[in-house]
Amino acid sequence: MKQMTPAEIEQKLSANEELHIIDVRETDEVAQGKIPGAQNIPLGLLEFRMHELDKKKEYTLVCRSGGRSGMAADLLDRNGYRVVNMTGGMLEWNGKTE
Repeated sequence: MKQMTPAEIEQKLSANEELHIIDVRETDEVAQGKIPGAQNIPLGLLEFRMHELDKKKEYTLVCRSGGRSGMAADLLDRNGYRVVNMTGGMLEWNGKTE
């Protein structure tokens, strides 16, 4: 599974690269701040909502520390999606939040 650090993700966003970010934290966690433009699909709902995703796009998975996003990335990868896990999660994110 492909992995990137929060700093690498922030660099891509700063360069205006198009990223498709999915935040797999629970709604109350996301309410405290998320990466601008990230879509919230809690890990427990991902299996039921993955049909909403496009297999032609690459998705960057984010959570609090990197564990849940790793599980989410594994699930999507096994189902034919292109994914990147953001290691360290929001605990290591120093960029803007919304």
